Amino acid sequence: MQSINKKITCFIQYKINPFKINEFEQYAKNWGEIIPQCGGDLLGYFLPHEGTNDIAYGLISFDSLADYESYRERLKKDKQGFANFSLAQEQQFIIEENRSFLKIVPQTYKQAAKDIK
Repeated sequence: MQSINKKITCFIQYKINPFKINEFEQYAKNWGEIIPQCGGDLLGYFLPHEGTNDIAYGLISFDSLADYESYRERLKKDKQGFANFSLAQEQQFIIEENRSFLKIVPQTYKQAAKDIK
């Protein structure tokens, strides 16, 4: 495994139907099993909580862009992955999906809160 400063993170922003948030949550939970099985390092899915009610996020890390491309090929052949993509199309809870690829600033990664008492 490469060091964290060599990894890339696929940052997915979803515009979702706020009246179908439960359906999107199930879709995200399904990825919790599928993504790691297909080779992605799943950092998590995030649902709206306060503020904007139609934006959600998914973050998945890979050692390289080539590894991301291999993951996508495995995902296309995965039965559970196909079923999850079909769920989204059938129930139409995703309105728009955008991907960006980010790299980590190592000095800022996973900095825990300090005890301020």
